[in-house]
Amino acid sequence: MPAIVQRLQQATKMISRRKVLLLVLGCSTVSLLVHQGAQLSWYPKLFPLSCPPLRDSPLRPKHTTVAFLKTHKTAGTTVQNILFRFAERHNLTVALPHPSCEHQFCYPRNFSAHFVHPATRPPHVLASHLRFDRAELARLMPPGTVYVTILREPAAMFESLFSYYNQYCPAFRRVPNASLAAFLRAPEAYYRAGEHFAMFAHNTLAYDLGGDNERSPRDDAAYLARLIRQVEEVFSLVMIAEYFDESLVLLRRLLAWDLDDVLYAKLNARAASSRLAAIPAALARAARAWNALDAGLYDHFNATFWRRVARAGRACVEREARELREARQRLLRRCFGDEPALRPAAQIRTKQLQPWQPSRKVDIMGYDLPSGAAGPATDACLKLAMPEVQYSNYLLRKQKRRGGARARPEPVLDNPPPRPIRALPRGPQGP
Repeated sequence: MPAIVQRLQQATKMISRRKVLLLVLGCSTVSLLVHQGAQLSWYPKLFPLSCPPLRDSPLRPKHTTVAFLKTHKTAGTTVQNILFRFAERHNLTVALPHPSCEHQFCYPRNFSAHFVHPATRPPHVLASHLRFDRAELARLMPPGTVYVTILREPAAMFESLFSYYNQYCPAFRRVPNASLAAFLRAPEAYYRAGEHFAMFAHNTLAYDLGGDNERSPRDDAAYLARLIRQVEEVFSLVMIAEYFDESLVLLRRLLAWDLDDVLYAKLNARAASSRLAAIPAALARAARAWNALDAGLYDHFNATFWRRVARAGRACVEREARELREARQRLLRRCFGDEPALRPAAQIRTKQLQPWQPSRKVDIMGYDLPSGAAGPATDACLKLAMPEVQYSNYLLRKQKRRGGARARPEPVLDNPPPRPIRALPRGPQGP
């Protein structure tokens, strides 16, 4: 019995910021009901955590001011959804784009605080696409904001960009038969610097991070080093898409969140028929050579990521990532049936869960709710799988109501550029 009491005392310290009701049944069975505010959390609790706080580190409340630089084709939509749901559960304000910007902060223009809808200021959380501008974000976000971003291996990322933006990027449209191999054999034949959306065809990561995507490390190695320093000065964590679950473990430790705060459903994923099963080695080398600045950024921050994992304890991080995967599967089964599977948009009956399709040549998959589902758990499942466009619209409506914003004409930004993402037809107007 003393051992049980000792474990309970340790557990209570780990979650001291929450109201905990401990029911001891018999002498060895303990049941935990964890309350978040006045509502019982329906998410499966991962307790105790495999990675305890670092030795001698004080217990911290959950960090609630976060700016996520959502880079393109890096699993950023899934991270965005995690942040949106966290913000909604904790009644935090999410910065959302002005309608003239649609669902990105007027990308590819440099970010400006003027691009943020007034009903979503001042924000706690920012997670929509933008081109990074340190000074403008500092104007918008409160002191103490934690900055986070995510990178992906450049060859895999470029294949995804080429497929997804094929109808929007002029350099890609010029390629006969939409052939990635043809483009990479002679990219200069198709690429024109300065065109709208040219950044999707050359060093997109560097561009999103506010860098000059036309610079080459071969010609100016010092530029890459400077860009890396600038990123390191601002971002507390650079996640790696190929190690997504391990990245979420580090994220939740950085923010003092619980592991169930970072449970997720994979969003904005292409069907197998819309992507290469494997990128040939020669093609991967060509993609990295053409996107040498991105390759340099990725290689540096991939190494930095694993040094950070080592400091946290690699075995501990791997255990927690495994627990995350197991809890995620339980959650997906609870939400989407015993065999949850991504399905084409045409097969998704729930309009709020239908992902936007960039072209007829690309199939973006999603989840659907079981027929007849209803109640608070169903609403949580809906948000878990809700695509970016619908969730952004929902949050904007909700935050307008919360702020008591009166209906009035929205000011139009001067000369907004064309955007690669158009608005979906609005679904049913939910609460």
